[in-house]
Order: sequence, then C-alpha cells, then structure tokens
Amino acid sequence: MLHLLRHAKSSTKQNVEDHERPLSRRGRKTARRVGKSLSGELGAVDLVLCSSARRTRETLDFVLDEFSPRPRTSIEDELYLASREKLAARLGRLDTSDVNVLLIGHNPGLHELALALADENSPAFRALASGKFPTAAYVSFRVPADWSVLGSSRHAVIGYVTPESLPDEDK
Repeated sequence: MLHLLRHAKSSTKQNVEDHERPLSRRGRKTARRVGKSLSGELGAVDLVLCSSARRTRETLDFVLDEFSPRPRTSIEDELYLASREKLAARLGRLDTSDVNVLLIGHNPGLHELALALADENSPAFRALASGKFPTAAYVSFRVPADWSVLGSSRHAVIGYVTPESLPDEDK
C-alpha cells in the first residue's frame, strides 16, 4: 500500500525561508485529525518518507502521535518540493519488505504523482482528478510488492481524504 499525504496548512510568516515555514494553528489542528484518520484506516505503516521541510516534519510529528507502534521514518532533503518524477524514483528504490508506506510531501509534485499512479476506473479517481490536492489531503493506493515497477502501471485508488471530509473534533 502507498499513501501520499500533503503537509498540513503552513504559516505565511514573512521573513521565513520557505523550507523553514512552520504549521499554522489551523494546520496543527488538522494534522492531528488526519493522524487519527490515518491510524484508524491504515492500522500499521512500515515506513514513512518525509520531506525535510519544517511543515512536513511537523505534520509527521502529529501523525506519528497516533500510531502505535511507530513506523520507521526517513527525513529526506530530496523530497523537498520534489517533482512527480523524483518522487516516483525514490519510491522505486524501496525494499520489498516495506509493504505499507506513507510519503509526506508537497504540491505540485505529490498531486501529479497521485494522478499519474491512479487507475481512472477507481471510484475515487474523479474526486482526486477534479479538484486540487489540498493541504493535509491524502490518497491511498493498492500497489505491487515490487516498488521498482510502481510507475509502469496504474493502481487502484482505495481512498482519497481531504480535511473537509473528516469529522470535526469539536462536535
């Protein structure tokens, strides 16, 4: 299984380099909700690949708080603002023992990768393709055990979740 998660909403603080932008208050709240949703739906994750940007690392922290046991994590500079091609190449180097993988990254590369991997006949494809891939959205795919062939075919979209589709914690 492959799960692609866009980082939660970041702060628009001025005088802060893009790589060092933190999550906003809303982003932190949403990241908690997404973490609960992910852990509930996925159960366990073998590996989390995460961009080295501050906003993705903070999203990772909130998500990991909901997982027990915690998955292995790898913070990688090459994932920062990576293109679809770079993301696919990184995933293609995964070991077959990593069966359930979560990648936390950035648009536009993440959304472009999701569209390139998605089987157009999947029920969730239309929602994924017709809109944006908002902050804290995630999409899940059923993928082959051999990661090196990931990009050679389309894969069933088994879930597409946006923050708006999650229950509000305040209710």
